[in-house]
Amino acid sequence: MAFIDRWARRCGLEQAFFLRLLKISRENLRDWRQRLGTPNQHNGKVPKAHHLLPEERTAILDYYRINSIEGYRRLTYMMMDEKVAFVSPATTYRVLKGAGALKPRIKEPSSKGKGFKQPSEAHRHWHIDITYLKIKGIFYYLTLVLDGFSRYIVGWSLRESMTEMDVEITVQQARESFPNAKPRIISDRGSQFSSRDFREFMRLVGPVHTMTSP
Repeated sequence: MAFIDRWARRCGLEQAFFLRLLKISRENLRDWRQRLGTPNQHNGKVPKAHHLLPEERTAILDYYRINSIEGYRRLTYMMMDEKVAFVSPATTYRVLKGAGALKPRIKEPSSKGKGFKQPSEAHRHWHIDITYLKIKGIFYYLTLVLDGFSRYIVGWSLRESMTEMDVEITVQQARESFPNAKPRIISDRGSQFSSRDFREFMRLVGPVHTMTSP
């Protein structure tokens, strides 16, 4: 500020010339002039009236030790009723979690993602799915029926469409190749397998049809 005032006075130039030269904005210079001669203010976080006090934190933890079977929401309103602490449920949760006091929820083990027991012999599980092949620029659909035990392809068909009827034809071919087999047919939840017509077809021909979980 002293540099700008001195040379603006000696040279007769506007302050804007020096501001452009020094790359300083007018707002910064104005703020500096207003603060000239005053002590620097602390720019750290200032405690607010709603901030949690150390004694309140201690009261919440002590109350939880006595009522540890209660959830943090119920605990919050119990403390209000008994005039122990007046905080929000979120604050109670943060205090208890920060102190490591919250007990992890006991969840029942899930079988999802762990697969299923593999078949012990052939023709117990037949897996069916559809993929596509591009031959000379034309897409054809390959439907496969795979034995879950031997990984042998018990039936397949290469067709120009992938409708529910095309799937039925492939399943029927596999059944005719192994007429004595009584497998469980497993598929995903594609529209061909989940359609009403396919379910009715499976009910008529006999094999149990199972679709995988989403």
